[in-house]
Amino acid sequence: MNTGKAAVAEFFGTFWLVFGGTGAAVLAASVGNSGIGWLGVSLAFGLTVVTMAYAVGHISGGHFNPAVTLGLWAGRRFPGGKVVIYIVAQVIGAICASAVLYVIASGKAGFSLSDGFAANGFGDHSPAGYSLAAAIVIETLLTLAFLLVIHGVTDRRAPAGLAPLAIGLALTLIHLISIPVTNTSVNPARSIAPALFVGGWALAQLWVFIVFPIVGGLVGGLLYRYLLEVPAAERDKIEGPGEATE
Repeated sequence: MNTGKAAVAEFFGTFWLVFGGTGAAVLAASVGNSGIGWLGVSLAFGLTVVTMAYAVGHISGGHFNPAVTLGLWAGRRFPGGKVVIYIVAQVIGAICASAVLYVIASGKAGFSLSDGFAANGFGDHSPAGYSLAAAIVIETLLTLAFLLVIHGVTDRRAPAGLAPLAIGLALTLIHLISIPVTNTSVNPARSIAPALFVGGWALAQLWVFIVFPIVGGLVGGLLYRYLLEVPAAERDKIEGPGEATE
């Protein structure tokens, strides 16, 4: 794997995720009586991952998320020496996406960053008024589950070629569950970018959406590694007749 090209792929993949997902929230979620709503935003986030995972996943692995990179490292699926490079590329891609989205959104009369700009929040800044404790639990749990899905569908025993679709559907489900609670992070890069533009409360609450997705990602990676991963030496013993072996 060419590390430079992989970093570029992570930049574009994260750009697309943040622009497509938060762009749907900012530009299309509520447009008179024809907005796409939370369901549409959830689908937008899932579709960004599906499309970019197929487009550049073969170049970088298609992480697009620091919590995913760290979770894959914890699960021994990714080398530690490339973690920082990936995370830097992801965060820069996310910030660039929010910058472009800001230029577009500010072209509409009445636009204001005080409306949230799809930033993540809790308490008064939760879409449905959920507490800090609720935000911590849901961000940790859903990121953990996301990493279990990612590890599972990229396992050598999983059906080939379907991983991007499964991961995108998982991210859609995650958003359907948690948009009312926190506006859904499970991705520190996605949270950092809009918070930098909103400032104030968004920056003050940002720590939650950096710390707990990372905690969930690490725990998810470790759980799969120690509880679900089948050691190479044992795989042949559990594979059925006709299944490929190493």
